[in-house]
Amino acid sequence: MFGLRLQAAMAAHGPVCVGIDPHDHLLDLWGLPHTAAGVREFSLRTVAELTGTVAAVKPQSAFFERYGSAGIAVLEETLDACREAGLISVLDVKRGDIGSTMAAYARAYLSPESTLAADSITISPYLGFGALEPAFDLAEQHDRGVFVLALTSNPEGREVQHAHGAEGTQGFGTSVAGSIVAQVAARNAAEASAARGAGEPGAGAAHGPRGAGQPGAAGTAVTEGSGAVGAGEGLGRYGLVVGATIGTAAAALGFDPAACGGPILAPGVGAQGAGVRELVEVFGVSAVARNQILATTSRAVLGAGPDGVREAAKFVNEALREVG
Repeated sequence: MFGLRLQAAMAAHGPVCVGIDPHDHLLDLWGLPHTAAGVREFSLRTVAELTGTVAAVKPQSAFFERYGSAGIAVLEETLDACREAGLISVLDVKRGDIGSTMAAYARAYLSPESTLAADSITISPYLGFGALEPAFDLAEQHDRGVFVLALTSNPEGREVQHAHGAEGTQGFGTSVAGSIVAQVAARNAAEASAARGAGEPGAGAAHGPRGAGQPGAAGTAVTEGSGAVGAGEGLGRYGLVVGATIGTAAAALGFDPAACGGPILAPGVGAQGAGVRELVEVFGVSAVARNQILATTSRAVLGAGPDGVREAAKFVNEALREVG
């Protein structure tokens, strides 16, 4: 299962996921032109340098799309290089639509017949969580992963993500973000239950909300039967995107992101200011220590230049391995 493969990669190579974001200033730093050819050299060199050093890489689709069909061809080549290297890919596309359009997006990025297929993708639930069903179906069918946007660090996201609905979900508060986390948790719980029924190895306990105590408080002990992932249990394939720099926002909204039972993509490590202390504040010691948090960084690694990428990634990895 995708969650188990990712968890194993994080155990072997550390919790860091490096974003492949060919910003203009990074292309300049690497001495590369602002062209598809420059992006190709940047991306393939990054994959080569990071293979065996980090658990995953996260190509940001927008930086490839800006160069049109030539850029898309480079993205295809980059994803193929990840597959050849055995490096888990998280394609950051943030797609979210309805009906046949969402189904087409899902086929583009999750079907093995597509040249743009990745191990996992980011998706947006803000046209309705149920609209993402085509992506969930294909992820399960082809053993891929999905990371659902839940609580991001950009100030503009608060008006939607922090908004409160009329009804809450037990243990997840009443915010829109809490509802997203609860629904991801339910999907992971259902798949874990089905796997146990089928006798599949590595199926952990069902995942769900916290029990008694302060809901959402980072590091709060989990009551028996609450469903959060524990030591030795595997992660589900359905994950979240939660900013590493949100501080106590999740706790204030009444939920614990780690209760989703899947991996959590946490952008903001390094140049954006998040480190071990911030990860623990948002997710708790146990979630960080058990390789549930895929800590995403870009500039802190890629800013070291083509000859410094590997060592920079190792440095960030070692800093984050201090937890546990």
